[in-house]
Amino acid sequence: MRISFLSASGQLGGAETSLLDALASLRAARPAWRLQLVIASNGPLAARAEALGVTTVSAPFPPSVARLGERSAASSSGGYARFAAQLGLAAGPIVSYTAQLRRALAAFRPDVVHTNGLKMHVLAARAADATPIVWHVHDYIGPRPLSARLLRWNVSRCAAVVANSRSVADDVRAVLGNDVYIVPIHNAVDLQRFSPHGPVADLDRLAGLPPAAAGTVRVGLVATYARWKGHAAFIEAIAKLPPDLAVRAYIVGGAVYQTDGSQYSAGELEDLAKASGVADRVGITGFVVQPEAALRALDVVVHASTAPEPFGLAIAEAMACGRAVVVSHAGGAAELVTPNVNALPHTPGDVNELAAAIERLARDAALRARLGAAARATAERMFDRARLADDLIPVYETAVKRSPERLALPRR
Repeated sequence: MRISFLSASGQLGGAETSLLDALASLRAARPAWRLQLVIASNGPLAARAEALGVTTVSAPFPPSVARLGERSAASSSGGYARFAAQLGLAAGPIVSYTAQLRRALAAFRPDVVHTNGLKMHVLAARAADATPIVWHVHDYIGPRPLSARLLRWNVSRCAAVVANSRSVADDVRAVLGNDVYIVPIHNAVDLQRFSPHGPVADLDRLAGLPPAAAGTVRVGLVATYARWKGHAAFIEAIAKLPPDLAVRAYIVGGAVYQTDGSQYSAGELEDLAKASGVADRVGITGFVVQPEAALRALDVVVHASTAPEPFGLAIAEAMACGRAVVVSHAGGAAELVTPNVNALPHTPGDVNELAAAIERLARDAALRARLGAAARATAERMFDRARLADDLIPVYETAVKRSPERLALPRR
């Protein structure tokens, strides 16, 4: 079988990391299959895919297309009017890019096109002709009315939807209806790479801080700088901890996407820490190439998303590393943990609950050890990436069996 994967980003956010895991699993399970990856922005994804033996094609979005994003429009006054104006300006570049994408697919002649990201879902519907398309949905569609409308307009070209959690699958079904073939498949991690043992990052050096005193409990938020990931809530929770509690906090990650207004800058995070009076207790490391080494350096990993998390790859990675995890308990993230057994829960956006959970873990080393051991056992049972091929192959085979005549071509 020949499969073309289309990625809207070349950076390594959660969706792209999950895509790499899928490619690795398929390569191991079906070495004779031909895999192509078309990437719409520069970044480390290409080299990582090529190392797996995947043919990569660079097809960067025009700047006006790369900046399009509905999440920032929904979070600001006048955002939708601004988004509509941006969409109008991008109309010509979208037509040109669709033609470029069509040429890349025609040269490879895939049996299935697997799309990662809303922009690629929509563009593939125009560029893939009669080839079956599998949309891999990593986010909620319902809260984004324009995105939902675009997907409904193009759903006739979708042979299957892979959702990264049951929560996302339910949302997709509510938006697209019951006639769409939807398969929830949890993301996975490389359990050898993400393990309790291995190199440990020097987070103090990366953050430009002096070494922490012996006995300091290290607490970290590992995430992209997307505003809904809860950086402000995390900083506020650290500010609520007793001053004499031996805790140092770290923000690990970076601004990896190109959409306007959707992310913090490092400077904004520094300003938030200063305004909360915890600049001396919060280190900002920037992007870390080996997140597993950063996770091993932490005693407590905090997931602080203020909106329901579609899946929560950082949660799965932290659990695989045997860390004690505090989880924003909603959406797909709630499917990954058993409260007080392999993680501590808190209500999304509830800073007092978050601070209480961090303090509880900071004061109780035995609880950290118990949760960490249970988290690793859960990861071995649920998140081994070897299962991804077993989950995805039937989806592709079903997509191919569906008659192309049933997948109506949209108007061009």
